[in-house]
Amino acid sequence: MHAELIEKLIRFQRPERALPYVNGLDDIRTAGLFGLDPAEYKRLCAGFDEQTRAAATELLADAEVADAVDRLPFEPGQHVVAIGESTTADRLSWYEILRALLAIRRPEDGIRLSNLAVSGCTTTQALTGLATLVGQRPDWVLCQLGANDAQRLGGLDGPRLVSMSETTRNLLLLHESTVRATGARWLWLTPAAVDEGRSAAFPHFQRAGIGWRTSDMAETAQTLIDQPEPTVDVFAITAPASGFDGHLDDGVHLTISGQQEIGAAVVVTLAQLS
Repeated sequence: MHAELIEKLIRFQRPERALPYVNGLDDIRTAGLFGLDPAEYKRLCAGFDEQTRAAATELLADAEVADAVDRLPFEPGQHVVAIGESTTADRLSWYEILRALLAIRRPEDGIRLSNLAVSGCTTTQALTGLATLVGQRPDWVLCQLGANDAQRLGGLDGPRLVSMSETTRNLLLLHESTVRATGARWLWLTPAAVDEGRSAAFPHFQRAGIGWRTSDMAETAQTLIDQPEPTVDVFAITAPASGFDGHLDDGVHLTISGQQEIGAAVVVTLAQLS
């Protein structure tokens, strides 16, 4: 398999989360799933860690972001859990950048971060993982879901994978059930906008006969903004009208600079809750 494709797969695919009931899925076995020896797999993972730390260090050069990290409302020892899809599962994601920011700026606080996001996850699939989420006993949940629900089957004129009404039901049920069971505080992140031109031209999506509409992402975003919990409007940050240029060649996933913008917005939003 082409080295560039292998690197992208490792960046976005986390078999230990997608296959939670497979016992003993350690680095050696995971490396084998990608056709790599363990040393090469660990080298690539370490490279992603270095990139997130560099992105965090760059963000901390901004006084507003550095101050916001200091004011994040996480208490020492608290558990912060992320649920989501590929934009969050990404080893270069906004959440991994948040992890690096806390490690650099507040290492003494012992804040624990768990990333439960799974690439390709729909809100329906997320509900099947509700017991796992509740079992983590989170103090905070940062949730970014809904983009895969909006996948259009057969192209842009096809039906959604999950209807908008079902997406709304699933998201609200996920929130209500988790908060009732754990008392966790909750932050929504809206789905990112898509670059429809790049997405439509991407060979893999063409072969699979799938597509995404920016208007679908906008509808989900508005649903979340209308909720009483705080929301980071990732859609507004990444929408075509914003001048955002942080999409990869597939038009759906984000570059690390795009993730960096989201990470900064998450930190600033959370700091306002302190």
